[in-house]
Amino acid sequence: MTTKILTKEDAKNAVYGGCILGGGGGGWIEDGLAKTELAFAVGSPKLVTVDELQDSEYVACVSLVGAPSAKDAWTDSEQLISTVSRMQKEFSHPIKALMTNENGAATTVNGWLQAAATGLPFLDAPCNGRAHPTGSMGSLNLSEVEEYTSIQAFAGGTGARKVEGVVSSTLDISSNTVRSVSVQAGGMIAVCRNPVSIGYVREHAAVGGITQAIELGEVFFSVPEGPERIEAVASHLKGRVIHSGTVSSFELKAINGFDVGFVQIDGLELTFWNEYMTAEMNGERKGTFPDLIMTFDAETGMPLVSAELEKGMAIAVISVPKEYLKLSSTMSNKRLLQAIEPIVNKKIL
Repeated sequence: MTTKILTKEDAKNAVYGGCILGGGGGGWIEDGLAKTELAFAVGSPKLVTVDELQDSEYVACVSLVGAPSAKDAWTDSEQLISTVSRMQKEFSHPIKALMTNENGAATTVNGWLQAAATGLPFLDAPCNGRAHPTGSMGSLNLSEVEEYTSIQAFAGGTGARKVEGVVSSTLDISSNTVRSVSVQAGGMIAVCRNPVSIGYVREHAAVGGITQAIELGEVFFSVPEGPERIEAVASHLKGRVIHSGTVSSFELKAINGFDVGFVQIDGLELTFWNEYMTAEMNGERKGTFPDLIMTFDAETGMPLVSAELEKGMAIAVISVPKEYLKLSSTMSNKRLLQAIEPIVNKKIL
């Protein structure tokens, strides 16, 4: 495989394809598009495959941590880039590429700016090929590696809420620290974290996940605006449209930096923890995280994240079995999946 110079067309496809793979989370389309504008103003990011790097070389993950609905969230280009420079100073080996934590409207392109600014390539292997709520779920099962030290460089906030620094500890302590700092910073911070070898990435990440998002975006835009787009996306992913109807009730609460709630569309109930966790039609389970459950505007076919929904909206819902997604090894880690159950009060395992 040869290095691919990413284009603005790739960026648009990555944002929309990523939004669908976000499964209700993964950030907002406007933010994703704005991020790519910043990236291309700096340069053209390069996409590389795992086969272009040595197994012993190191890659670091860039991410945003926080609640998508936070009103005071603030991160700028300088902060995003500064986390990479800080990581390069902190870590004992050279960082050879950057990767993102997950697919989502804003997250598939996480790191394109940092890659363009630093000259580092961007890896076609997100930590997870779909969006997920917890930091541990995007940490390549490092939670199971004894003695692993999680280094996380962070920056975010503005004015009196501005914060930057680095934390080095166990994965849980580092992730929880960064999550609580994001709340102090106004709801969102930029992070560069958890350097790992390419050999480890090959085994645990969603290899080819960025290309998957770009190709899904191509499918989405190949169909004129309207409900046919939803059908095209569902069939490309080997999933199906499970229901189309009007939102009769919607509840969203911001809890500890996460968006938690449920949506009722006629007899279909969806629960979410940033991302959609369960879909039940009259009590019968139609999808369970890490299956992909995603909502769309029933008329235009535009993907809608969970925080965007409102009572009275006409929406369509798709479900894609997890077998057809590119997923991290974390998505079969029962301990990590168990954490969802008390949040949404549903059986996950």
